[in-house]
Amino acid sequence: QVQLVESGGGLVQAGGSLRLSCAASGRTFSTDAMQWFRQAPGKEREFVAAIGWTAGSTYYADSVKDRFTISRDNTKHTVYLQMNALKPDDTGVYYCNEGPHWGQGTQVTVSS
Repeated sequence: QVQLVESGGGLVQAGGSLRLSCAASGRTFSTDAMQWFRQAPGKEREFVAAIGWTAGSTYYADSVKDRFTISRDNTKHTVYLQMNALKPDDTGVYYCNEGPHWGQGTQVTVSS
């Protein structure tokens, strides 16, 4: 059973940066794409970014393009989300996803 554990969330002022990590365990890191989603209070969960196995293919929601960068280290079974120029609208719980597997989420709060 795959387990995904997110970390790196916190409270930051607008314009600041955070780096989220998602560590996978339980079996060999798959070749599936890894994704980040987020859910703001009272809103549906939304796609943020995705990365393919080779890391050569990345995809971003328009709202985070040019501010967020997704990357992965297959030797460490870890996916990262570098978030720069954060805005209050980026506030929410950030979830890591691989196929049917989800992490427990990490809270990101951006103050204005």
